[in-house]
Amino acid sequence: MNNNLKSPVNIPAEKIRPFEGHPYKVLDNDEMNNLIDSIQQKGVISPIVVRPLENTADEYELISGHRRLRASVKAGLETVPALIYAVSRDEAAIMLVDSNLHRERILPSERAFAYKLKLEAIKRQGERTDLTSRQVVGKLESADLISETESGRQVQRYIRLTYLIPELLDMMDEEKIAFSVGVELSFLDEQMQYDLLRIIEQYECTPSYSQAWHMHKDFNAGTLTAESIENTLASEKPNQKPMCKVPIEKLQKIAPKVKDKDFEDFVLKACEHYYRYLQRQRSRNRDAR
Repeated sequence: MNNNLKSPVNIPAEKIRPFEGHPYKVLDNDEMNNLIDSIQQKGVISPIVVRPLENTADEYELISGHRRLRASVKAGLETVPALIYAVSRDEAAIMLVDSNLHRERILPSERAFAYKLKLEAIKRQGERTDLTSRQVVGKLESADLISETESGRQVQRYIRLTYLIPELLDMMDEEKIAFSVGVELSFLDEQMQYDLLRIIEQYECTPSYSQAWHMHKDFNAGTLTAESIENTLASEKPNQKPMCKVPIEKLQKIAPKVKDKDFEDFVLKACEHYYRYLQRQRSRNRDAR
């Protein structure tokens, strides 16, 4: 077989294996549904990229196109057009990361694990072994070995996020925790992070950068405890404002046809309507006197 086929070939979807440990999330959301509709109407416009799997006769590992492959299967396709590249797994890892970094939106967790995957592949190839050194990371002249747009130091800050427990990393992806806060919290050990998560859920608030920085500092000094974390989060932050929170389940019982994204508008209009009702009641009471 030609090592690098330039023309796509149709490969049975069942013969293609996802890249083990790939960092990008493949979600069954509206974007996936749109992609499925597009494939059903026009087919797979951009071929996926695969490599032959070692020690197999006709199986492949997916390098680029995890969303396209999933959408193709959901669209009912039995074969998928693919470009085949006979590369090592480390070369494939670098190709996988680079082929996705141009995407318009990449979650912090995706970028973190992508940078880590590429860094480990480069290190195994022996191209650079000092990329994780704190002494040199700020002085790298070839930071584009990992990213063409971000410095080596920023790459390392993203990689730090891989030390967060999954629940805190999800909160970062949901923009409930700022990037700089996540970096500081990543230096806490797993137990402390779970203690923090419990307290976040208890008080329904997240740490500021200053609070996270002090937690990191106290952890390094060996003085951080669950009690000190609770005391820190229980204190009101300068910019913290009281929030009115109502469980979605309660609202759904009142307005089952209102979509989740429209509940805020629904509640505000309901409050305005009730406020006008109270005003009319007061007016009637005054007239009755």
